[in-house]
Amino acid sequence: MEQTFTGSGNYVASKELMSAVNVAVALEKPLLIKGEPGTGKTMLAQAVADALGKKLIIWNIKSTTKAKDGLYVYDTVQRLYDSQFGDSGVDDIAHYIKLGKMGEAFDSPEQVVLLIDEIDKADLEFPNDLLWELDRMEFYIHETGRTVKAAHRPIVIITSNAEKELPDAFLRRCIFHYIDFPDEKIMREIIAVHFNDLEENVLKNALEVFYSIRDKREIRKKPSTSEFIDWITALKFSGISEDKIKETLPFMGVLLKKDEDLLVLKKGGL
Repeated sequence: MEQTFTGSGNYVASKELMSAVNVAVALEKPLLIKGEPGTGKTMLAQAVADALGKKLIIWNIKSTTKAKDGLYVYDTVQRLYDSQFGDSGVDDIAHYIKLGKMGEAFDSPEQVVLLIDEIDKADLEFPNDLLWELDRMEFYIHETGRTVKAAHRPIVIITSNAEKELPDAFLRRCIFHYIDFPDEKIMREIIAVHFNDLEENVLKNALEVFYSIRDKREIRKKPSTSEFIDWITALKFSGISEDKIKETLPFMGVLLKKDEDLLVLKKGGL
């Protein structure tokens, strides 16, 4: 393989995840990443870009996003406005064509990493509407007659929170990987990336509390890795003693974001 992802200094990746990235790069297929919130799906794209020395282009998907939005937009309103004021160049339609994030990735003179983030937020037809472009790595701009074709096929990483089932035709074109929630060993490695002076006893007690909360069946929204990092930051900032972490369970509002989950913990403890 010409390019090999072996992780980065700011991102802890399992061997399985690194292999999935490298297979997707070698086969020139999109890498579809699933996993519960806070497992580093979005951050993976930045880590891959950093490790391989590539520019990262991010296309954040919303419920209203259409596939064409990622290709290009023809700003007819601005053209009409300019024509009313007699601006020169109004006859040049290309002046009013703005490439979307996928269009930017295709049009780049160098290979880039394209992140299509949270694809399952869009409607059910959205993934299927991208099939041609993801296969061919090109699209046609009808208003100007220009075909935008990728000189270098982007490394495409797609994330999903599994809010909706993705179409089979789309899934067949992807390399798939599910990021498991980190066990305590991996979590220690993740924390070491963010904190280089954390006392062992503070970390030990914090980990016990964190995983005890996650193990409670009654907790509806289990705390994520990012929330655990925020909680460690709060503990450090407050200077609370290590023996008080399990005893008083401070700053639970950093870990738990639903009042019913806080109530479960208050009633039952750890």
